[in-house]
Amino acid sequence: MPSGSVWEPSFRVTSVAYGELTTTIDDAEDGDGPMGERLSLGVAARLSRYLQVLTQAKKMGKETISSQELSDYTHVNSTQIRRDLSGFGKFGKRGVGYNVESLVSQIRKILRTAGQHNIALLGAGHLGKAIASSDIFADHGFRVVAIFDVDPAKVGTTVGSQVVRHTSELARVVEEEDIVVGVLAVPTAAAQGLADQLVAAGVKIIFNYSESLLDVPPEVTVHTSSPAVDLLYALYFYLT
Repeated sequence: MPSGSVWEPSFRVTSVAYGELTTTIDDAEDGDGPMGERLSLGVAARLSRYLQVLTQAKKMGKETISSQELSDYTHVNSTQIRRDLSGFGKFGKRGVGYNVESLVSQIRKILRTAGQHNIALLGAGHLGKAIASSDIFADHGFRVVAIFDVDPAKVGTTVGSQVVRHTSELARVVEEEDIVVGVLAVPTAAAQGLADQLVAAGVKIIFNYSESLLDVPPEVTVHTSSPAVDLLYALYFYLT
């Protein structure tokens, strides 16, 4: 990511169940409060942004990174970065910076994303194929273990290493593969019905690439990713 780019979390939280997703951090919104059992929304978003940059830095062979470099790529103030990270221990050295590999490991533990987490991808169209072939999830310990579609022309074909299944198999496969995340890469009109199937199967996290405003129970977390929202956000800063 070039240092001149602008990136913000592109998700809408429909409902939140952070107790299942996090370890310990401040309950205060700015991350300065007493240590509690849940991450505040602001801290969780910032840590995720740090992890995104650190993961790319690790792939590029970078061994150390400073809080100012993290600031350049995330547009989070370097003082805020140091404050966020100091809440979990002493990771960096003055004049040297943070060890990239160590910090990646520590943030994954904090966010409880260490280890392997299984994903069901719904939609085997152009977007679904792009997601399945990308390392965007694999880089962070998420593995697409099943792909679903309703189109007879797609069911039975191979996308990546997975054979596309019919959505009628969703509940069974979610249980068998211990799937924790559902990714919707489907037309807007189909998204709510498939979200209902994921919820019924026991999936508690849904990543939504459609424009649908999903209606889900309070215990289910929905993240909606929209390139248009990101572009509007970037355009705002370009124009002002």
